[in-house]
Amino acid sequence: MRAMVLARQRTPLELRDIERPRPGPGEILVQVGACAVCRTDLHVADGDLTRPALPLVLGHEIVGTVVECGPGASRFAAGTRVGVPWLASTCRSCDYCATGRENLCASARFTGYDVNGGFAEFTVADEDYAFAIPPGYADVKAAPLLCAGLIGYRSLRMVGPARRLGLYGFGAAAHIVAQIARHEGRDVFAFTRPGDDPAQAFARRHGAAWAGNSDQPPPTPLDGAIIFAPVGALVPAALAAVRPGGVVVCGGIHMSRIPAFDYGLLWGERQVRSVANLTRADGEAFFDLAPRVPVTTEVEVFPLPAANEAMQRLREGRLQGAAVLVP
Repeated sequence: MRAMVLARQRTPLELRDIERPRPGPGEILVQVGACAVCRTDLHVADGDLTRPALPLVLGHEIVGTVVECGPGASRFAAGTRVGVPWLASTCRSCDYCATGRENLCASARFTGYDVNGGFAEFTVADEDYAFAIPPGYADVKAAPLLCAGLIGYRSLRMVGPARRLGLYGFGAAAHIVAQIARHEGRDVFAFTRPGDDPAQAFARRHGAAWAGNSDQPPPTPLDGAIIFAPVGALVPAALAAVRPGGVVVCGGIHMSRIPAFDYGLLWGERQVRSVANLTRADGEAFFDLAPRVPVTTEVEVFPLPAANEAMQRLREGRLQGAAVLVP
Protein backbone atom coordinates (compact mmCIF):
# COMPACT_ATOMS: atom_id res chain seq x y z
CA MET A 1 0.00 0.00 0.00
CA ARG A 2 0.98 3.65 -0.31
CA ALA A 3 1.66 5.64 2.85
CA MET A 4 3.21 8.95 3.84
CA VAL A 5 5.95 7.98 6.27
CA LEU A 6 7.78 10.06 8.87
CA ALA A 7 11.29 8.58 8.84
CA ARG A 8 12.90 11.21 11.08
CA GLN A 9 11.45 14.13 12.97
CA ARG A 10 11.93 17.59 11.44
CA THR A 11 12.02 16.12 7.94
CA PRO A 12 9.23 15.95 5.34
CA LEU A 13 7.03 12.89 5.10
CA GLU A 14 8.02 10.41 2.38
CA LEU A 15 5.60 8.71 0.01
CA ARG A 16 6.47 5.00 0.22
CA ASP A 17 5.12 1.62 -0.79
CA ILE A 18 4.97 -0.41 2.42
CA GLU A 19 3.47 -3.72 3.41
CA ARG A 20 -0.25 -3.61 4.00
CA PRO A 21 -0.93 -4.39 7.67
CA ARG A 22 -2.82 -7.45 8.82
CA PRO A 23 -5.28 -7.33 11.73
CA GLY A 24 -4.26 -9.18 14.88
CA PRO A 25 -6.55 -10.52 17.62
CA GLY A 26 -9.35 -8.08 18.34
CA GLU A 27 -8.27 -5.80 15.50
CA ILE A 28 -9.90 -4.61 12.29
CA LEU A 29 -8.31 -3.73 8.98
CA VAL A 30 -9.70 -0.42 7.73
CA GLN A 31 -9.50 0.88 4.18
CA VAL A 32 -8.97 4.58 4.74
CA GLY A 33 -11.52 6.85 3.07
CA ALA A 34 -10.23 10.07 4.60
CA CYS A 35 -7.86 11.21 7.32
CA ALA A 36 -7.82 14.76 8.67
CA VAL A 37 -4.59 16.53 9.55
CA CYS A 38 -4.34 17.57 13.20
CA ARG A 39 -1.98 20.01 14.90
CA THR A 40 -0.77 17.02 16.93
CA ASP A 41 0.60 15.59 13.67
CA LEU A 42 2.67 18.78 13.38
CA HIS A 43 3.93 18.40 16.95
CA VAL A 44 5.04 14.84 16.17
CA ALA A 45 6.68 15.73 12.86
CA ASP A 46 8.33 18.88 14.22
CA GLY A 47 9.82 17.16 17.28
CA ASP A 48 7.68 18.82 19.95
CA LEU A 49 6.52 15.34 21.04
CA THR A 50 9.67 13.36 21.54
CA ARG A 51 9.01 9.61 21.53
CA PRO A 52 7.18 8.59 18.33
CA ALA A 53 7.67 5.04 17.10
CA LEU A 54 9.72 5.83 13.98
CA PRO A 55 9.42 5.17 11.11
CA LEU A 56 5.80 6.17 11.53
CA VAL A 57 2.59 6.74 9.59
CA LEU A 58 0.92 9.81 11.11
CA GLY A 59 -2.81 10.53 11.25
CA HIS A 60 -5.43 9.90 13.92
CA GLU A 61 -8.63 11.36 12.48
CA ILE A 62 -9.43 8.36 10.33
CA VAL A 63 -12.67 7.38 8.63
CA GLY A 64 -12.84 4.26 6.57
CA THR A 65 -14.46 0.91 5.88
CA VAL A 66 -13.75 -2.37 7.65
CA VAL A 67 -12.41 -4.85 5.10
CA GLU A 68 -11.15 -7.63 7.38
CA CYS A 69 -11.58 -8.69 10.99
CA GLY A 70 -8.80 -10.29 13.00
CA PRO A 71 -9.27 -13.32 15.29
CA GLY A 72 -11.96 -12.65 17.87
CA ALA A 73 -12.99 -9.31 16.40
CA SER A 74 -16.76 -9.21 16.03
CA ARG A 75 -17.93 -5.70 16.90
CA PHE A 76 -17.88 -4.39 13.32
CA ALA A 77 -18.73 -6.50 10.29
CA ALA A 78 -16.85 -6.12 7.04
CA GLY A 79 -18.31 -3.20 5.11
CA THR A 80 -19.04 -1.13 8.24
CA ARG A 81 -17.85 2.47 8.24
CA VAL A 82 -15.80 3.34 11.34
CA GLY A 83 -13.71 6.13 12.82
CA VAL A 84 -10.29 5.60 14.39
CA PRO A 85 -9.23 8.24 16.95
CA TRP A 86 -6.04 9.28 18.79
CA LEU A 87 -6.63 6.81 21.65
CA ALA A 88 -5.57 3.47 20.18
CA SER A 89 -5.71 1.29 23.31
CA THR A 90 -5.31 1.26 27.10
CA CYS A 91 -4.43 -1.34 29.73
CA ARG A 92 -8.12 -1.57 30.84
CA SER A 93 -7.10 -2.51 34.40
CA CYS A 94 -5.33 0.41 36.11
CA ASP A 95 -6.97 2.84 38.54
CA TYR A 96 -7.62 5.31 35.74
CA CYS A 97 -9.19 2.75 33.42
CA ALA A 98 -11.33 1.38 36.25
CA THR A 99 -12.72 4.83 37.13
CA GLY A 100 -13.68 6.14 33.69
CA ARG A 101 -10.41 8.05 33.20
CA GLU A 102 -8.75 5.83 30.61
CA ASN A 103 -7.44 8.95 28.90
CA LEU A 104 -4.84 9.12 31.71
CA CYS A 105 -3.74 5.46 31.51
CA ALA A 106 0.06 5.25 31.71
CA SER A 107 0.04 2.34 29.27
CA ALA A 108 -2.18 4.01 26.69
CA ARG A 109 -1.07 3.83 23.08
CA PHE A 110 -1.91 6.46 20.50
CA THR A 111 -2.73 6.31 16.81
CA GLY A 112 -0.17 7.97 14.58
CA TYR A 113 2.33 8.07 17.46
CA ASP A 114 2.79 4.64 19.06
CA VAL A 115 1.08 2.75 16.22
CA ASN A 116 0.71 3.61 12.54
CA GLY A 117 -2.14 5.91 11.62
CA GLY A 118 -4.20 6.99 8.65
CA PHE A 119 -1.89 8.83 6.24
CA ALA A 120 -2.11 5.63 4.21
CA GLU A 121 -4.45 3.49 2.15
CA PHE A 122 -5.08 1.01 4.99
CA THR A 123 -4.65 0.93 8.77
CA VAL A 124 -5.40 -1.47 11.59
CA ALA A 125 -7.17 -0.57 14.83
CA ASP A 126 -8.31 -2.21 18.04
CA GLU A 127 -12.04 -2.62 17.40
CA ASP A 128 -12.90 -1.65 21.00
CA TYR A 129 -11.45 1.84 20.49
CA ALA A 130 -13.08 2.58 17.14
CA PHE A 131 -16.40 4.36 16.69
CA ALA A 132 -19.36 3.89 14.40
CA ILE A 133 -19.73 6.95 12.14
CA PRO A 134 -23.19 8.57 11.89
CA PRO A 135 -24.62 7.87 8.43
CA GLY A 136 -25.23 11.52 7.48
CA TYR A 137 -21.53 12.37 7.21
CA ALA A 138 -19.38 11.78 4.12
CA ASP A 139 -15.91 10.45 4.94
CA VAL A 140 -14.14 13.78 4.35
CA LYS A 141 -16.70 15.65 6.48
CA ALA A 142 -16.56 13.10 9.31
CA ALA A 143 -12.76 12.90 9.56
CA PRO A 144 -12.27 16.14 11.58
CA LEU A 145 -14.79 14.90 14.13
CA LEU A 146 -12.31 12.22 15.26
CA CYS A 147 -10.02 14.68 17.07
CA ALA A 148 -10.95 18.31 16.45
CA GLY A 149 -14.48 17.28 17.36
CA LEU A 150 -13.70 14.85 20.18
CA ILE A 151 -11.06 16.95 21.94
CA GLY A 152 -13.12 20.07 21.38
CA TYR A 153 -16.12 18.35 22.94
CA ARG A 154 -14.10 17.20 25.96
CA SER A 155 -12.69 20.73 26.35
CA LEU A 156 -16.19 22.19 26.27
CA ARG A 157 -17.32 19.82 29.01
CA MET A 158 -14.24 20.75 31.10
CA VAL A 159 -15.07 24.45 30.90
CA GLY A 160 -18.41 23.79 32.62
CA PRO A 161 -21.60 25.80 32.13
CA ALA A 162 -19.83 28.99 30.97
CA ARG A 163 -22.47 31.11 29.23
CA ARG A 164 -19.96 33.54 27.70
CA LEU A 165 -17.27 31.35 26.18
CA GLY A 166 -13.96 32.49 24.69
CA LEU A 167 -12.23 30.39 22.02
CA TYR A 168 -8.56 31.23 21.45
CA GLY A 169 -7.46 30.03 18.03
CA PHE A 170 -10.32 29.55 15.58
CA GLY A 171 -9.52 26.54 13.45
CA ALA A 172 -10.80 23.00 13.04
CA ALA A 173 -11.64 22.36 16.70
CA ALA A 174 -13.07 25.80 17.44
CA HIS A 175 -15.43 25.83 14.47
CA ILE A 176 -16.95 22.57 15.75
CA VAL A 177 -17.06 23.67 19.40
CA ALA A 178 -18.71 26.96 18.43
CA GLN A 179 -21.60 25.09 16.84
CA ILE A 180 -22.17 22.94 19.93
CA ALA A 181 -21.86 25.97 22.21
CA ARG A 182 -24.46 27.89 20.22
CA HIS A 183 -26.72 24.82 20.24
CA GLU A 184 -26.46 24.89 24.05
CA GLY A 185 -27.38 28.58 24.20
CA ARG A 186 -23.89 29.94 24.91
CA ASP A 187 -22.39 33.13 23.48
CA VAL A 188 -19.08 32.57 21.67
CA PHE A 189 -16.22 35.08 21.61
CA ALA A 190 -13.47 34.19 19.12
CA PHE A 191 -9.83 35.26 19.42
CA THR A 192 -7.48 34.93 16.44
CA ARG A 193 -3.98 35.98 15.44
CA PRO A 194 -3.86 39.80 15.39
CA GLY A 195 -5.12 41.10 12.07
CA ASP A 196 -6.39 37.75 10.79
CA ASP A 197 -9.57 39.14 9.25
CA PRO A 198 -10.46 35.94 7.32
CA ALA A 199 -10.31 33.86 10.52
CA GLN A 200 -12.50 36.37 12.33
CA ALA A 201 -15.03 36.31 9.49
CA PHE A 202 -14.89 32.49 9.62
CA ALA A 203 -15.70 32.64 13.35
CA ARG A 204 -18.65 34.96 12.82
CA ARG A 205 -19.94 32.65 10.10
CA HIS A 206 -20.01 29.88 12.71
CA GLY A 207 -21.99 31.89 15.20
CA ALA A 208 -19.45 33.92 17.14
CA ALA A 209 -21.08 36.94 18.76
CA TRP A 210 -17.72 38.73 18.65
CA ALA A 211 -14.39 38.06 16.96
CA GLY A 212 -11.18 39.97 17.54
CA ASN A 213 -7.44 39.80 18.10
CA SER A 214 -5.99 37.54 20.79
CA ASP A 215 -4.09 40.50 22.26
CA GLN A 216 -7.23 42.51 22.99
CA PRO A 217 -9.83 42.06 25.73
CA PRO A 218 -13.36 40.89 24.91
CA PRO A 219 -16.20 43.42 25.09
CA THR A 220 -17.52 41.75 28.27
CA PRO A 221 -15.93 39.47 30.89
CA LEU A 222 -16.05 35.78 29.98
CA ASP A 223 -17.28 32.91 32.12
CA GLY A 224 -14.75 30.52 30.64
CA ALA A 225 -12.28 30.07 27.79
CA ILE A 226 -10.71 27.28 25.76
CA ILE A 227 -7.24 27.73 24.27
CA PHE A 228 -6.68 25.72 21.10
CA ALA A 229 -3.66 27.67 19.79
CA PRO A 230 -0.37 26.22 21.15
CA VAL A 231 0.75 29.60 22.49
CA GLY A 232 1.60 29.82 26.19
CA ALA A 233 1.18 33.60 26.29
CA LEU A 234 -2.54 33.08 25.76
CA VAL A 235 -2.93 31.58 29.26
CA PRO A 236 -2.49 34.88 31.14
CA ALA A 237 -4.47 36.65 28.40
CA ALA A 238 -7.38 34.27 28.88
CA LEU A 239 -7.17 34.54 32.67
CA ALA A 240 -7.41 38.31 32.33
CA ALA A 241 -10.51 37.88 30.15
CA VAL A 242 -12.47 35.58 32.49
CA ARG A 243 -14.30 36.83 35.53
CA PRO A 244 -13.84 35.38 39.08
CA GLY A 245 -14.80 31.72 39.19
CA GLY A 246 -14.02 31.29 35.49
CA VAL A 247 -12.20 28.34 33.95
CA VAL A 248 -9.45 28.41 31.32
CA VAL A 249 -8.99 25.09 29.52
CA CYS A 250 -5.84 24.31 27.53
CA GLY A 251 -7.11 22.05 24.79
CA GLY A 252 -3.86 21.13 23.02
CA ILE A 253 -1.30 18.39 23.61
CA HIS A 254 1.65 20.82 23.42
CA MET A 255 2.09 24.52 24.18
CA SER A 256 4.96 26.96 24.19
CA ARG A 257 6.19 28.15 27.59
CA ILE A 258 3.65 29.99 29.72
CA PRO A 259 5.11 33.32 30.83
CA ALA A 260 5.10 34.36 34.49
CA PHE A 261 2.03 36.33 35.52
CA ASP A 262 0.78 38.10 38.63
CA TYR A 263 -1.17 36.02 41.10
CA GLY A 264 -4.00 38.52 40.73
CA LEU A 265 -4.89 36.95 37.37
CA LEU A 266 -5.50 33.61 39.08
CA TRP A 267 -7.02 34.92 42.29
CA GLY A 268 -10.80 34.95 42.58
CA GLU A 269 -11.02 31.16 42.23
CA ARG A 270 -10.18 31.19 38.55
CA GLN A 271 -8.94 27.84 37.29
CA VAL A 272 -6.47 26.66 34.65
CA ARG A 273 -6.69 23.05 33.54
CA SER A 274 -5.57 20.88 30.65
CA VAL A 275 -7.36 18.31 28.55
CA ALA A 276 -5.51 15.05 27.96
CA ASN A 277 -6.56 12.71 25.16
CA LEU A 278 -10.13 11.35 25.18
CA THR A 279 -12.20 8.50 26.55
CA ARG A 280 -14.47 6.18 24.64
CA ALA A 281 -17.36 7.64 26.62
CA ASP A 282 -16.49 11.05 25.13
CA GLY A 283 -16.75 9.54 21.68
CA GLU A 284 -20.07 7.84 22.26
CA ALA A 285 -21.58 11.03 23.69
CA PHE A 286 -20.16 13.25 20.96
CA PHE A 287 -21.25 11.06 18.05
CA ASP A 288 -24.73 10.91 19.53
CA LEU A 289 -24.86 14.71 19.81
CA ALA A 290 -23.18 15.79 16.56
CA PRO A 291 -26.03 14.82 14.16
CA ARG A 292 -28.59 16.46 16.43
CA VAL A 293 -26.89 19.89 16.47
CA PRO A 294 -26.20 19.24 13.57
CA VAL A 295 -22.43 19.77 13.53
CA THR A 296 -21.05 20.53 10.08
CA THR A 297 -17.38 20.71 9.13
CA GLU A 298 -15.54 22.87 6.64
CA VAL A 299 -12.71 21.00 4.98
CA GLU A 300 -10.06 21.40 2.32
CA VAL A 301 -9.27 18.10 0.61
CA PHE A 302 -5.74 17.06 -0.42
CA PRO A 303 -4.59 13.88 -2.16
CA LEU A 304 -2.46 11.64 0.06
CA PRO A 305 0.87 12.57 -1.64
CA ALA A 306 0.18 16.24 -0.79
CA ALA A 307 0.33 15.58 2.97
CA ASN A 308 3.38 17.83 3.40
CA GLU A 309 1.59 20.70 1.68
CA ALA A 310 -1.47 20.22 3.89
CA MET A 311 0.70 20.19 7.02
CA GLN A 312 2.55 23.31 5.96
CA ARG A 313 -0.72 25.13 5.31
CA LEU A 314 -1.82 24.21 8.84
CA ARG A 315 1.56 25.19 10.29
CA GLU A 316 1.28 28.64 8.72
CA GLY A 317 -2.36 29.16 9.66
CA ARG A 318 -3.49 29.21 6.03
CA LEU A 319 -6.52 26.96 6.46
CA GLN A 320 -10.11 27.58 7.40
CA GLY A 321 -11.55 24.48 8.98
CA ALA A 322 -9.63 21.23 8.52
CA ALA A 323 -7.25 19.76 5.97
CA VAL A 324 -8.28 16.24 4.98
CA LEU A 325 -6.17 13.69 3.09
CA VAL A 326 -7.84 11.27 0.70
CA PRO A 327 -5.85 8.20 -0.46
